[in-house]
Amino acid sequence: MSGNSEKTVSSNDSKIAGTSSELEQVRGRIDAIDAQLQTLLSERANCALQVAEVKLKEVGDPAQVQIYRPEREAQILRRVMDRNSGPLSGEALAIIFREIMSACRALEKPTEVAFLGPEGTFSHAAALKQFGHSIVAAPQPSIAQVFVRVESGQCPFGVVPVENSTEGMVSLTLDRFAESPLKICGELELRIELHLLINPHTDPKQIKRIYSHQQPLAQARQWLDTHWPNVERVAVSSNGEAARLASENPDVAAVAGAMAAEQYGLIRLAENIEDYSSNTTRFLVIARDEVPPSGNDKTSIVVSAHN
Repeated sequence: MSGNSEKTVSSNDSKIAGTSSELEQVRGRIDAIDAQLQTLLSERANCALQVAEVKLKEVGDPAQVQIYRPEREAQILRRVMDRNSGPLSGEALAIIFREIMSACRALEKPTEVAFLGPEGTFSHAAALKQFGHSIVAAPQPSIAQVFVRVESGQCPFGVVPVENSTEGMVSLTLDRFAESPLKICGELELRIELHLLINPHTDPKQIKRIYSHQQPLAQARQWLDTHWPNVERVAVSSNGEAARLASENPDVAAVAGAMAAEQYGLIRLAENIEDYSSNTTRFLVIARDEVPPSGNDKTSIVVSAHN
């Protein structure tokens, strides 16, 4: 019996040693690939700096150098997705390359982007999805102020919501477009997942008010009617502002997203409370200048009637 046990243990040890050796070989390949990627990323960043130098020679004035080229980045991302052979999804690769481009842009000058604030709103999340995380965030108190900030030249770009799959068009954005000289230079969709958020020290039984922007309140109306029918709902300027208020008041809950929860240290009392699982919001990127075509473009027309 002891001899058989020794053979079994010896055999298992051999398998473990073989597996460990194979694992180390694979990890060694990963380390070598990481080193190659780092070298190539540095080369790409140096090329981005060279592009900035060429632009400055052509324009002369640093203030006139156009750093973010939405049509150029759209073309790059399409090529990334077209040549993708897996196993990473095309969307995952696009996210990686967008962050690379964002970091390279920041070497020239970080892009300042205005959006409906405070930080932690879905508009903030949309700005990061479009421009990457290497931006200068410029949260604004209202959609109108996002337009004003871009129109005045204080921010080269803004991100505004224009349509929700559940609640329809965002009238405040359309009203501003009707009188604004700004141009649309980009578009993106964001999956909207809503959570009921509270301060970690809040007793759910003591909640007296639920804050959020009017759109999320409408998008979670059925769930709120079912689970919190007798609690007052208060519309505020943004879901980020609702999260901020919830972080400061123990009798308040907020309907907002994961980014707002992280921003203000809130916990999720309930998750995914939106009435429709396919809930998405379409955002537009606005700027003062015309944007050259990217090869796969859309034209938006705003028409206002006399009355």
